[in-house]
Amino acid sequence: MDHPNLVVIRDYSSRPEADLAIAALEDAGIPAMIQADTAGGMREHLAWSGKGFRILVREDDASAAREVLTPISEALANQPDTFPDDDPDPNSK
Repeated sequence: MDHPNLVVIRDYSSRPEADLAIAALEDAGIPAMIQADTAGGMREHLAWSGKGFRILVREDDASAAREVLTPISEALANQPDTFPDDDPDPNSK
């Protein structure tokens, strides 16, 4: 039985971002998995200091997977770091 080659299509710095990517890929019918060094899930911070949370798909699905994830990555990149109601200087009032 031949096993497909897996390729990394995107890296994320947090588990929630990677989980969103996996959900989008699964909704598009593309099997995917997360690869991260987290010591079996006990030390999530290890992934942050390494290569992050890598999304892997079959080599044959790579181009379709990148197309699915491009709008998600753009949306994440355009999110503000603070909420609009946040006051950067709470002592200003």
